[in-house]
Amino acid sequence: MSEARKDFSNDRTFLIDLTRCTGCRGCQVACKQWNQLEGEKTTFFSGQGYHNPPAMSQYTFTMIKFRDYVKNGQSEFHFYKEMCMHCNDPACVSVCPVFALHKSPEGPVFYDDKRCIGCRFCMVACPFGVPKYEWNKAFPLVRKCTGCYSRVKEGMVPACAKTCPSAIQYGSRKEMIAEAKRRMAARPDVYFNKIYGLEEAGGTSVLYLSDEPFNELGFREVTYRPIPELTWQALRYVPGMFVTAAGSLTLISWLSHRKERIAREEEERKKEDEGSSGGEK
Repeated sequence: MSEARKDFSNDRTFLIDLTRCTGCRGCQVACKQWNQLEGEKTTFFSGQGYHNPPAMSQYTFTMIKFRDYVKNGQSEFHFYKEMCMHCNDPACVSVCPVFALHKSPEGPVFYDDKRCIGCRFCMVACPFGVPKYEWNKAFPLVRKCTGCYSRVKEGMVPACAKTCPSAIQYGSRKEMIAEAKRRMAARPDVYFNKIYGLEEAGGTSVLYLSDEPFNELGFREVTYRPIPELTWQALRYVPGMFVTAAGSLTLISWLSHRKERIAREEEERKKEDEGSSGGEK
């Protein structure tokens, strides 16, 4: 389950201003480089728009989506960055039976692949459809954006925010909300009067500004209630056999990791013994 926490004002938060996004995809490349993700073989215009690859996957944690639409009789493009929303109260964390997902004190929702058993509960629970599965592997796990937690906990900004020349600002949630409101008040003729992520799913650590309605750009309409409230209500009605299965998978995962740890320790002891015997000669 997710840890109970009420004050998220100091959580590190992305403010993504779509009016300033040029569609350069520098954030997409920076994410690939920092996380050492493989490239994907793709086909141009294979999805709903000009974006490439067509969707996030185990190899693509964030991407720029191209939305083409007609405005005042003219064809126009809009770009927006899709990524994990790093919810204040994450549904993925609340349903994970082996605690592979965590909401950090700094804000990012990060992932421990050594614990993951590939049950995919997080994929079902996420209202934004973020976690992806390694369908092409014999022992698949779930993969997602971690908000560059390894960087954030060392005082650095995420790779995508560092690379973006114009659209991404990064700071505390209270500062990003204040900045978003300031921009909307200064340019009411430009901005659509909504901060996406302010209340969605109980609030998130990724906030968006736009000059067009978010639903027209393809953003999901989700409840304002924290999703774990709903997931646990639903799980009350899940048959006991599935709960038992989840517990069994947890035990299998623990035993598997324990065997791997013991094997590593034995291997290290052998190397130490060999080194000691070599030194005695």
